[in-house]
Amino acid sequence: MTKDNRVSNGITLDPENWTELRALGHRMLDDMIDYIEHVRERPVWQPIPQQAREHFRTKLPHQPARLEDAYEEFSRFVAPYATGNVHPGFMGWVHGGGTAVGMLGEMLAAGLNANLGGRDHMPIEVERQIVAWTREMFGFPDGASGLFVTGTSIANLLAILIARTAALGRATRQSGIAAQSAKLRAYTSTSAHICVAQAMEIAGLGTDALQKIPTDERFRMDIAALRKAVAEDRAAGLEPFLVIGTAGTVDTGAIDDLLTLSEICRQEKMRFHIDGAFGALAVWSPELAPLVRGIERADSIAFDFHKWGQVPYDAGFLLVRDGELHRDTFASPATYLRRETRGLAAGSPWPSEFGPDLSRGFRALKTWFTLKTYGTDRLGAVIARTCDLARYLEQRVRTEPQLELLAPAQLNIVCFRYRADDTANAKIVADLHESGVAVPSTTIINGQMAIRAAFVNHRTQICDIDAMVDAVIRLGSVAASR
Repeated sequence: MTKDNRVSNGITLDPENWTELRALGHRMLDDMIDYIEHVRERPVWQPIPQQAREHFRTKLPHQPARLEDAYEEFSRFVAPYATGNVHPGFMGWVHGGGTAVGMLGEMLAAGLNANLGGRDHMPIEVERQIVAWTREMFGFPDGASGLFVTGTSIANLLAILIARTAALGRATRQSGIAAQSAKLRAYTSTSAHICVAQAMEIAGLGTDALQKIPTDERFRMDIAALRKAVAEDRAAGLEPFLVIGTAGTVDTGAIDDLLTLSEICRQEKMRFHIDGAFGALAVWSPELAPLVRGIERADSIAFDFHKWGQVPYDAGFLLVRDGELHRDTFASPATYLRRETRGLAAGSPWPSEFGPDLSRGFRALKTWFTLKTYGTDRLGAVIARTCDLARYLEQRVRTEPQLELLAPAQLNIVCFRYRADDTANAKIVADLHESGVAVPSTTIINGQMAIRAAFVNHRTQICDIDAMVDAVIRLGSVAASR
């Protein structure tokens, strides 16, 4: 087709037959609802055949093809080999199970195709509603700001950049940290997520500026060790500026003493950030909320709605007490992004002034649908129940002579092992994955490999735990005999 023909005839990506598209779309929606409804009829996970892998090694398509054919490929080669966190037998990494409600919200957001970087449109008002609700959840003031991001890893990075601005001033954005004489020091526990160290690297502060504090017998940051480290660093001419507490460590679900950490930060004039990837949402449960007492005193909180909140991936969030400091850290005026008082370019401040992304999806809608449909009371009850399931597994492990408990259930995570060496336990977990019965993960607790079961999925039942334990014992007897 020539340029003239393209102009006169027009080229669009809309379907030639909307009726056929609608019929296929309804089929796709029905299939995905069936996928969730009948999840127990499938294995949690299954190995990917080489044929399926090879199917995605083809050349770039240049010519159009039928949507029906693409969907057939999805049904054959993608859907059967997903991560499996929708399944109640998924007990590995801290992945939420999602909901059909959230899926529908995601579909509606895709239809609107809104860019939430800025401008004056209702999708941004939905995100602002979630920001207001999040302030309410954590007892933050009206001036607090919030932002949807991909996940807590990015939220932690943004929080560290904000703390850097608080310590060195906004001018650092221009001059860089190399021009500063201050030698900043941040503190977190040895149980903190690896993304904290990565964030220090990306922020230009380096991991040498991150002091990892040992943990106590409950895997929480050792308070006495923190006080000692801060005092020694000040005496050495360093500038302590940030403590990063954890609400729900990745290995054991431990929660640092947030209240005491907040008091130390107040006394030492340091900022207090909390990595609450999943544990922060304990505030929704009256039973669990006391475990995160002190979270309301944080300067910033990073967490994921897509974990305990059951919102489909991805829906990370950063809440910042000082909204102006937050904005000062990221706002970058440009003539082509002028804020107006009228028209679509109105609505200042824009979300892009609180983070590096100008292009942002409508993550808020699936979150809004989840909160509106279920409410925090029911979601909190689901969260409390995952902790009940962890206690059930802990008790089951204690009653099985072949099993050994390596870390008690503090929230929703249990670390145990089959009474054999690390090699045997690693094999048990891999065999368990390939059996399709359950998917736990592994970690190292006090130098020993642990089978780590994390209960996040709202679909998990006691029968799923029993099936996993029975399979561990059965596979363990075989692995240990080799």
